[in-house]
Amino acid sequence: MPESRITAGLCLNRLERISTHIENNYLAPGKLAGTVTLVARKGEVVWTRAQGLMDRERDRPMQRDTLFRVYSMTKPLTAIAMMQLYEQGRFLLSDPVHKYIPSWRNLQVYKGGEYPDFETEPASTTMTIRDLFTHTSGLTYGFTEKTPVDAAYRKLKLDGSPILSLDKLVERLAELPLEFHPGTAWNYSVSTDVLGYLVELLSGQPLDEYFQQHILDPLGMTDTGFHVRPDQQDRLAACYLYQPGDTLKLQDDPERSRYLKPPRFLSGGGGLVSTIDDYFRFAQALCQGGEYQGERIIGRKTLEFMCRNHLPDGKDLPALSIGGFTETPYAGTGFGLGFSVKTDVARSHSVGSEGDFGWGGLASTSFVVDPTEDLVMIFLTQLMPSSSYPVRQEFRAMVYGALT
Repeated sequence: MPESRITAGLCLNRLERISTHIENNYLAPGKLAGTVTLVARKGEVVWTRAQGLMDRERDRPMQRDTLFRVYSMTKPLTAIAMMQLYEQGRFLLSDPVHKYIPSWRNLQVYKGGEYPDFETEPASTTMTIRDLFTHTSGLTYGFTEKTPVDAAYRKLKLDGSPILSLDKLVERLAELPLEFHPGTAWNYSVSTDVLGYLVELLSGQPLDEYFQQHILDPLGMTDTGFHVRPDQQDRLAACYLYQPGDTLKLQDDPERSRYLKPPRFLSGGGGLVSTIDDYFRFAQALCQGGEYQGERIIGRKTLEFMCRNHLPDGKDLPALSIGGFTETPYAGTGFGLGFSVKTDVARSHSVGSEGDFGWGGLASTSFVVDPTEDLVMIFLTQLMPSSSYPVRQEFRAMVYGALT
């Protein structure tokens, strides 16, 4: 047996299992094109590895500085942005959303029918800003494909289109019924895009400018943004779509990607591209109570508050979810203000700590922050949908298995 090498309480020999596992079970069989993984403990990047190809069609190797579409890993940045404004007294979580979006004052809830001839009833509860943070708003996503309401989202292209804008999104949502009465259920949704609209409204800045000034620049996240700059274009990975039979189909060619141009729709729910080292800076700030390298992006107590389970009556996701989609295992998991929070390790069927938190993205990316272990883990690849393989949970198991 080789001598164990220990850094920051992590066994490097055991971390090597990650690269072996990914190569043998995902890259060699052609299930994934390439990955970049990172593990940090006590503020130190202990292990990182780029494997496979960032662009299979052009045989270009994956690099540590490859750019990824992180999709819903944008949501925690939007949540932090909004809570920065909370710390300035700009709003309260209990505020009704219609205080800031007057057209949402008389929201309706779906009873029957199909768009545009819905049968509805008045909402019996008032949607609050906290409902937007926790996805208990009654909103949905078009890609959910479960109800006539999400079919209307698809028809109106409310998950994102070249002609959509945040103003147009909010205007269209006011005309559609909710899936349920606010605060009574959990459903993954465009709620965080609405938070992005509120960031713009409350700050007086476009969302991209706000992110740049208050999160990206302070943390030194020079490769993160809503589009790929010309000087970055050779580093954008291809994105793939899972095909039956464990094969891949090109979904977004990096040389023709819509990410090469600034978008009209600044999606706080899923619009960012980033690199593993950039996202580490954000995740490490969260692990350190809101501060990284002397720059504080959120107050320590505010972040503690965000990382609690904010679901009604302390329930977990299985007790409240009406949808079939999430970026985290349901059981033993609650939801805070912007990310999932583990409430019961045993019930979650995955190793970790009570209070560890994080989220993932549509193209199978994910991050986890475990404040108890002072641990950050990030997994990046580009495969839709994120439910294709359990690789993110396997990665988690291997990282925790390396703790000494």
